[in-house]
Amino acid sequence: MTIRLLVVDDEALLRLAFCTVLGAESDLAVVGEAADGEQAVELARRLRPDVVLMDVRMPGTDGIDATRRIVRACPGSRVLVLTTFDLDEYAFAALAAGASGFLLKNTRPGELLAAVRDVAAGGGALSPRVTRRLIDRHRSHLAAAPGPDHGERLARLSAREREVLAHVGAGLSNTEIAATLRLAEATVKAHLGRVLRKLGLRDRVQAVVLAHESRLVPPR
Repeated sequence: MTIRLLVVDDEALLRLAFCTVLGAESDLAVVGEAADGEQAVELARRLRPDVVLMDVRMPGTDGIDATRRIVRACPGSRVLVLTTFDLDEYAFAALAAGASGFLLKNTRPGELLAAVRDVAAGGGALSPRVTRRLIDRHRSHLAAAPGPDHGERLARLSAREREVLAHVGAGLSNTEIAATLRLAEATVKAHLGRVLRKLGLRDRVQAVVLAHESRLVPPR
């Protein structure tokens, strides 16, 4: 199955570089390019790409607003944010707007390809370090807010799946979860896939938020 991509960046040379790397893969196809957020929203609605590579800092409609609008209008499209710095406030705001993760623009080609494929498959391109920073940034809000009641949804999970979800919420990688629970990493990935399907979650980012809202992760 071919993964259809929309590349969004206001710098033409960067768009060309991303398109060159992505277009060289037999399972990836760049179906559109956009130079700003407004054009990205229009193309996403028309082309319905599987993954949108979204720059956050653009003139006019920025990547945050564009991400929010694309996620709302095209639920089948996942957004992978491109940023220059991993501490970029815009990138965190894009995650809150519905992005499935973010990636540094200077990432290696192999890591870019892996992230695109992971996001397309329902995963999230979010390193454990960034996940933990995201959790810490919003911990006080999550601890204070009553949040929705997820009891009925969590009842769909097995005990092991709830355990995996709790570790995901704590910011552990699949490798770390496997070591903690003494499971194969492939088994952890399979458990997480079932968690996302059973709970109707888009990706790992949403799993982190739900784990905290449902108090599976004790506040620190």
